[in-house]
Amino acid sequence: MTQQGVRWTTDQVLALAPDVASRKAGSKLGTAGPWSGTGSTDEGAVWGQCKGSGSRPYLTVVDIGGAQGAAYKCSCPSRKFPCKHALGLLLLWAGGTAQVPGSAAAPDWAEEWLAGRRERAERQRAAPQGAPAAPADPEAARRRAERRAQRITAGATELEQRLTDLLRGGLAQAEQAGYGLWEETAARMVDAQAPGLAARVRDLGAIPGSGPGWPARLLEECALLHLLDRGWLRQAELPEELAATVRSRVGLPASATGEPLRDRWLILSQYDTSDGHLTTRRIWLYGTESGRTVLLLSYGAAGRAPSLVLPPGLTLDASVSGRPGSLRAELTEQFGAPVAGGARPAGVDAGSALARYGDELRSDPWLESWPVTLTGVVPAHDADGGGGWQLADADGKSALPLTPAATASPGLWRLVALSGGSPVTVFGDCGHAGFRPLSAWSGTPDAPLIPLTD
Repeated sequence: MTQQGVRWTTDQVLALAPDVASRKAGSKLGTAGPWSGTGSTDEGAVWGQCKGSGSRPYLTVVDIGGAQGAAYKCSCPSRKFPCKHALGLLLLWAGGTAQVPGSAAAPDWAEEWLAGRRERAERQRAAPQGAPAAPADPEAARRRAERRAQRITAGATELEQRLTDLLRGGLAQAEQAGYGLWEETAARMVDAQAPGLAARVRDLGAIPGSGPGWPARLLEECALLHLLDRGWLRQAELPEELAATVRSRVGLPASATGEPLRDRWLILSQYDTSDGHLTTRRIWLYGTESGRTVLLLSYGAAGRAPSLVLPPGLTLDASVSGRPGSLRAELTEQFGAPVAGGARPAGVDAGSALARYGDELRSDPWLESWPVTLTGVVPAHDADGGGGWQLADADGKSALPLTPAATASPGLWRLVALSGGSPVTVFGDCGHAGFRPLSAWSGTPDAPLIPLTD
């Protein structure tokens, strides 16, 4: 449950916005002027009525304490989640009890929706004790798996031939052929039910237009793709752990296994990426008791934002189920709304971060990055004067370059402002392209966590 005196910050509310336009529109509604009938409960429910252009106000209710993360209900026609009214209401709530007072009960129109959510959550919790589901047909499942494996093998064989043709004809033809060559090849991998291969092929298509040095980068990525192809075609000869990695990289799903782990999870970062068709939300959590770091993925299609939203800097009492050999996890159940506080992960220096990434590459050669926390680092310009940035240890003995994307991000200037030339702690991805900062905080125990992604 939330504590009545603990409310989210403005930054944590705005981190829920599905896009920049929603962030701006929600900010305009974060004042008392258009709102009436506002209230909230300790259980994480917030509601209010927002005056719009029509004669009837929009009825808005938010449940931030649900078992599967925050949820929103608004009578406006927006298809965005959360809509600008939900964002405005939460901003008002973040301002304190003077704007959104505590209440013993929600009004009927809000309570009806909240009660429905509670009822569905109870049914989900009771499902394992209910009547068992019809048993799956193991023989039919085996046949489906065999058919899919055969299709993937056919696709991997075809991809090997295309890579061979590319190298025989010279990399220059990749620039002349344009993106269409790779898109058509990726479509063939989708037909082969190998989404992992399809994604890597699509990435190849963007390399010829990526600036000076692209032939070397294209050759490197082709080599990794060839390695993955050969790994699939000869997986019977691989150690089981590496074979499982190959299957995962090709695109075969691995279900969560083992008992769910309940912990107080610090929400380290939340950010979205989009390929034009699908929006992927990545949420990094740190278990303050277990010391584990896990990644939650949520997806939104057709321009819709992913449904799972967890504001960075808060701590969530929840259970997650992990995937074998992966940082991936699934949110199993949430026991109340995110609250302030929570221990931060212990950091390492730049050299130790690189060593950890190198260790992980042994079991997964296709690993692009690994989550690490750097402690006692200072953002600084690269020593060569090329315009890049790095995170240097306070003693100046080692440093990690920032990725080009991080250098061009507004989050870099938030990091520089937070540091002011003094050492800070930074959480992010350490990989072959450099370090990408995702969040940061100063050395004091109660210092706020600052998101560095938009």
